[in-house]
Amino acid sequence: MEEMGFWLLAVVAAALVGLSKGGLPAVGMLAVPVMALQISPVVAAGILLPVYVVSDMFGLWAYRHAFDRKVLQYLLPGAVAGIAIGGLTASVVPEAAVTLLIGVIGLAFSLSLLLRRPLKGPPCEAKPGPGAFWGLITGFTSFVSHSGAPPYQVYTLPLRLEKAVFAGTSTIAFAVINAVKLIPYGLLGQLNPGNLKLSALLMAPAVASVFAGVWLVKVLPAKAFFRLVTWSLLLISLKLVRDGLRGIV
Repeated sequence: MEEMGFWLLAVVAAALVGLSKGGLPAVGMLAVPVMALQISPVVAAGILLPVYVVSDMFGLWAYRHAFDRKVLQYLLPGAVAGIAIGGLTASVVPEAAVTLLIGVIGLAFSLSLLLRRPLKGPPCEAKPGPGAFWGLITGFTSFVSHSGAPPYQVYTLPLRLEKAVFAGTSTIAFAVINAVKLIPYGLLGQLNPGNLKLSALLMAPAVASVFAGVWLVKVLPAKAFFRLVTWSLLLISLKLVRDGLRGIV
């Protein structure tokens, strides 16, 4: 029964990864928290990274002509530095602290989505200083639990990029970030044969979900769908915060 529960959550997590690459970015943040309901969040992140990398390939093809070069130039160096910090500190951070951090990130992001007011005023200009700072936070949180979307959006949403350009810039940025993460994940032993075997089995539902995501973007009422996703993330994050606090205390 426990093994069946793991596979159910693993397939759901892989599908969420694919949906995020198919045009529903917010759902990607649910992947690690969903698997963390059954296994260690550290192990979950290791299993899902190759699934993210393969799914990125499809997104790169779809948005290869639509991206903002300046945003990538300002954000990616900081993101690489954030990944390096995550890799250097991973071995000394207790698993309960990782669980708590993932829960706090998800909680903060879901609350910000529920309470966010519409952006007003003219679009902001992309600047290197904020890009480097939010890139650093994006890289670190993405390393911990593949949840770099919140800090990334803090930097990019005020820029009011055209829809396709925003999607393309996001796809390219996280494709690079996920590729770079392969190095520290490999050094930390997360890309071991056991995890890679599980990753390979999860790639099929992830890839299928990329195309499902493209279709869902066209037919689903976006507001209702994302509210459901946001509330799901909120509830799962609350459980992870509770579990993390119990482990630390």
